[in-house]
Amino acid sequence: MLPNQTLIRIFISTGEVSGDLQGSMLIEALFRQAKNQNIPIEIIALGGEKMAAAGAILLGNTTGIGSVGLLESLPYIIPTYLIQQKTKQYLKNHPPDIVILIDYMGPNIGIGNFIKNHFPKLPIFYYIAPQEWVWSLGSKSTEQIIKLTDKILAIFPEEARYFKSKGAQVTWVGHPLLDRMKTAPSREESRIKLGMKPDEIAIALLPASRWQEIKYLMPILLEAAKQIQVKIPGVKFWIPVSLPEYYKTIETAIKNYQLNAVLVSTKAGNCQTLEVISAADLAITKSGTVNLEIALLNVPQVVVYRVSNLTAWLVRRFLNFSVPFISPTNLVQMQAIVPELVQEEVTPENIVREAIELLTNQPKRQKILNHYQQMKQALGEEGVCDRAALEILSSIAGNTGTVNSE
Repeated sequence: MLPNQTLIRIFISTGEVSGDLQGSMLIEALFRQAKNQNIPIEIIALGGEKMAAAGAILLGNTTGIGSVGLLESLPYIIPTYLIQQKTKQYLKNHPPDIVILIDYMGPNIGIGNFIKNHFPKLPIFYYIAPQEWVWSLGSKSTEQIIKLTDKILAIFPEEARYFKSKGAQVTWVGHPLLDRMKTAPSREESRIKLGMKPDEIAIALLPASRWQEIKYLMPILLEAAKQIQVKIPGVKFWIPVSLPEYYKTIETAIKNYQLNAVLVSTKAGNCQTLEVISAADLAITKSGTVNLEIALLNVPQVVVYRVSNLTAWLVRRFLNFSVPFISPTNLVQMQAIVPELVQEEVTPENIVREAIELLTNQPKRQKILNHYQQMKQALGEEGVCDRAALEILSSIAGNTGTVNSE
């Protein structure tokens, strides 16, 4: 640090496996751009091991305390509350200069409101805002996000249009997975590295990044895999494990279902998830950010999701909840690019039918790949994380006189 330079302290808050990945990529870009601008920064965060590996000081690990659904969230209320209280106390004693919220709506609205109340002049950015433009149940959440945020850095065009129409300050930066794909291995490279035989039929199986998915999705996906194995002798399933604590559970389940499968650990700092996906002939996956990774790697996929039957009933009965699609791949252009199975449709038989179809129907496979290319164009251009980092660092330009967007 040069004399008279002030250390800029940045606080980032996110949760779950996808938030940790997106946060780590942003952190790398922030350090890169800050170095280019000769701005000394320190990053404190709620996130996971990928963000820590990128250089953040973690106040708490939030990768394992996320959920989807009403009842599914109950076990995480107390852990989330404790981390929030600890974080608020820390921020009160050590105020940051910039705040960045990444997805993780409920906890981040709480953190954002706390900061706005105690430090009203601190700039707050929402990077990867909650998908209110898809599944908003009313205006309250949207209003809260806009009220506490100085600027939204949108990753989807429709997200930008939605929040702008509601009066928010928005910059569309594009989707950060475009940056991640710059270093993605080719199919040939991945197959060699993973030791796959040239003629091996490989299916990437991605059942879970949350405990609820271990419970509600994984048994159905593994039963479907077992049936596919009967129909296609020699097929091998490759399963990236998103969190280390899931490894033993998934390993035991694979043995119980007698699957010809390989478990791949995906710790911070490696790209084994991308290697597994890019080497595959097909992916059978839960819905989430990984759907876009699969699409950008040009692998046909079957997307599934389900919550508890009681949660599904409550949401349909009292919240009148419905969405056009569940996977980001289909949401980008609001069309059915890849097959989706939701709730009651998630059966081994339905998964097997869709999987076999995509493995054997070449015209259908090619149609999906063509749609992928159109979808990719709608995600923007590479350099997303650097654009976001420059937007964020520009908020301190008035104080430092050193930041520009050259």
